[in-house]
Amino acid sequence: MAENGPAEVLGGELPPEIVIVTGMSGAGRSTAARALEDLDWFVVDNLPPGLLPTMIDLAGRTRGAVARVAAVVDVRSMAFTEDLLSTVEELRGRGITARVVFLEAGDETLVRRFESVRRPHPLQGDGLLTDGIARERETLRAVRGEADLVIDTSQLNVHQLKAKVIGFFGASEEVRTRANVVSFGFKHGLPVDADLVLDCRFLPNPHWVPELRPMTGRDEPVRDYVLAQNGAKEMLDAYTEVLRLLIAGYQREGKHYMTLAVGCTGGRHRSVAMAERFGEKLREEGVEVHVVHRDVGRE
Repeated sequence: MAENGPAEVLGGELPPEIVIVTGMSGAGRSTAARALEDLDWFVVDNLPPGLLPTMIDLAGRTRGAVARVAAVVDVRSMAFTEDLLSTVEELRGRGITARVVFLEAGDETLVRRFESVRRPHPLQGDGLLTDGIARERETLRAVRGEADLVIDTSQLNVHQLKAKVIGFFGASEEVRTRANVVSFGFKHGLPVDADLVLDCRFLPNPHWVPELRPMTGRDEPVRDYVLAQNGAKEMLDAYTEVLRLLIAGYQREGKHYMTLAVGCTGGRHRSVAMAERFGEKLREEGVEVHVVHRDVGRE
């Protein structure tokens, strides 16, 4: 195929941008697609990766009427991993903004969702539901690793996932880095969609201070206690510098989303206070920030 510049592809018009929605079956691809459709993206479902360039060419012929395309791609497409990644590179080589959103969820969540709708997994075959999930996760490993945005939907309902997608893609026209800062408890497991994980367990635990135990890191006494500890300020300053370098690198590579996970033992005190402060620091860097406290309220 001959290489075309953006102007040649689209007859002088700016090329449309494309978001490719993929990921685990049952993780919420359809919900994410509907959220993009609500934002006036032109959504195409179950499109084979090899047809993505054709879809962009067709959108280009609309003379700007279809400026943003969202394509849902699933594992059933033949040679999925290789075709999708090579196609994304082809599109980017033509000057087209192409981003990959990967929807993720834990095995238990996926099993529960499939059982609730009484449908087999597309890769299950004659085996168990868990066999199909494991086969799909392995098949998509490379795609997940190259995704611009990974969203873990294990603890999200339909409305929360839709709000999250709108939060990422419904902002102003100016392209800015957007970050999720997630506090969590190590005893409840790592957030699977984290780009960077910080461990606050080296700080004294407010859980052992009787008057602070019932509170969370969002309460001022706990916040002041945590931030006053030796090493807290140094950690904030050092990792803010690391984040500054990462954000600059992400922007150069066209990646505009990141998830920072901040953990402590239970996800109630130290990680919450530090996540709130990291959110403030990132906003000072011009980053759009959404702070989530995953494990507050869990025993």
